[in-house]
Amino acid sequence: MKRRAFGQYCGLSRALELVGERWALLVIRDLAVRPQRYSDLLGGLPGIPTNVLSTRLKELEEAGIVERRAVSTPQRGVVYALTPAGRDLEPAVWALGRWGTTQLGEPRPGEIVTASAVVMALRAVFDSDRAAGLTATWEIHAGDLVVHAAVTDGRLEAGSGPPPVRPDLVITFEPDDLPSFVALMQAAKCGLVELDGSRELLDTFIRVFSSAQPAIDR
Repeated sequence: MKRRAFGQYCGLSRALELVGERWALLVIRDLAVRPQRYSDLLGGLPGIPTNVLSTRLKELEEAGIVERRAVSTPQRGVVYALTPAGRDLEPAVWALGRWGTTQLGEPRPGEIVTASAVVMALRAVFDSDRAAGLTATWEIHAGDLVVHAAVTDGRLEAGSGPPPVRPDLVITFEPDDLPSFVALMQAAKCGLVELDGSRELLDTFIRVFSSAQPAIDR
């Protein structure tokens, strides 16, 4: 499949040739959360035309960034997953998302928040220095969204849905508008959340997920 070329022998140019097309990085974002079926990706990317999603997946497969895997449980089928080369993109995606958070401003009409976007924000702002030696698990309910963040000896695993183990603290908030990560942190700092579990871990949550403080405070 023909790709747009910039005609420059440059790492950034090559990266943009491979993942710079519209929707490509959002596909990578969602697959970084977990392997997904085509229908899962389509549902998590409202507004993407089916032909564009198919094209992006094919391009990313050809580039060695995404691969298809056969699964047998809970039902047979094929999922898309990041290859090792695709996983190598994650720090760049989180860094770009962290920078983008500082540019959000007010939500635009029609914009939504997905579980993958909240998970990306959790990973992007996680402060490993502040989390050194920490082990704790949070389950977060934001409107209809459910995500989790589990820190084990300072290492983060964040994903959509409840955690695989019983959480130490469940944080629930009902946003007036979009259930974004920024809104969650504002509500947590103001005490406008419901807590179930070890309540002292709310302060810990705020501390280790606040490296993007200027974006959250404005």
